Amino acid sequence: MKLAVIGLGLIGGSMALDLKKNNFVEEVYGVDLSKEYQREALLLGLVDKVMTLEEACESADVIILSTPVGVVLDLLPKILDRLKEGQVVIDVGSTKFNICEAVKDHKKRSHFVATHPMAGTEFSGPKAAHLGLFKNKATVICDADFSDPVLIEKVYELYKCLEMRILLMSSKDHDIHAAYVSHLSHISSFVLANTVLDKEKNVNAIFNLASAGFESTVRLAKSSPEMWAPIFDQNQENIVEALGEYIERLKLFHQSLKSGDFEETKKYMYRSNEIIRVLSQIKK
Repeated sequence: MKLAVIGLGLIGGSMALDLKKNNFVEEVYGVDLSKEYQREALLLGLVDKVMTLEEACESADVIILSTPVGVVLDLLPKILDRLKEGQVVIDVGSTKFNICEAVKDHKKRSHFVATHPMAGTEFSGPKAAHLGLFKNKATVICDADFSDPVLIEKVYELYKCLEMRILLMSSKDHDIHAAYVSHLSHISSFVLANTVLDKEKNVNAIFNLASAGFESTVRLAKSSPEMWAPIFDQNQENIVEALGEYIERLKLFHQSLKSGDFEETKKYMYRSNEIIRVLSQIKK
């Protein structure tokens, strides 16, 4: 099987590495506008050849579209136009509804499988790609009824090769859930980083006093704005609602501290500890 990866970054590059290592694909073709990324992907062994989009669509059995979600909206219809019998294209973006809507009436819609592997780091580019990124993580397949069953099975096998758990969901539900469990955490990290940068003018104080707790909380603030701004744009309605609820809970916490009601503050923290139980169940 021949694979094309369009967008040679963390997700697409890591998928290519694992799929090659596990012999799911024989050859990997890379497509990227960045000449630097093309060179790095070849040097790191993420891809075997660099091609144009047209060449990749002609040659590959499976196409992974791993660009920012705004670019997915532009490229996906053009890729579908070129696909032949048996070829499949998947996207791996963090939003799903707008992307699925954009091609719902395309004559080759059945060649597209909308997916979101729930894995990643704060780093980007070919150098961020590594083996084992997806192991024991979940991937979501959205609006599966609109995809060809034979091609869906091919995508199932791809994600099983990555050792991922497969979840089925509507694209609309996916975006609601992603706003809370993924997008909101990035916003929190961006805002905390900016709060500290704005209020703590002494950079040395940040450097000297920041502990592992602070570092882990702002880790996601290192994420690429070029990737995340389009995600926030496409999922604006759900994120605004989630952010509003988050702000209300911040206000409650702020008020309990301001009023000196530390019993209420403690109750709030105890309740938040429940997330440990929830996460442990997910990992099982």
